[in-house]
Amino acid sequence: MTRKDVIWVGSSYADLRVLPDTARQRLGQDLHEVQLGRSPSSWRSMNTIGSGVIEIRVRAEGAFRLIYVAKFAEGICVEK
Repeated sequence: MTRKDVIWVGSSYADLRVLPDTARQRLGQDLHEVQLGRSPSSWRSMNTIGSGVIEIRVRAEGAFRLIYVAKFAEGICVEK
């Protein structure tokens, strides 16, 4: 199976790096699942933002989310 690259938009990578360790690790694991074409553990469609936009949700030392679009052939775009 081909793994899609992650395309970090704006400050999204820096924003992820400052989250608590557990939240960052869980978001990273779920994003890896998306790279492999699988669904993250807890997610919802964000059609109010745009078609194909998905939110990964994690509860670990608080509530955190990561917004991405995976429909692009060149990779998965992670937004702030």
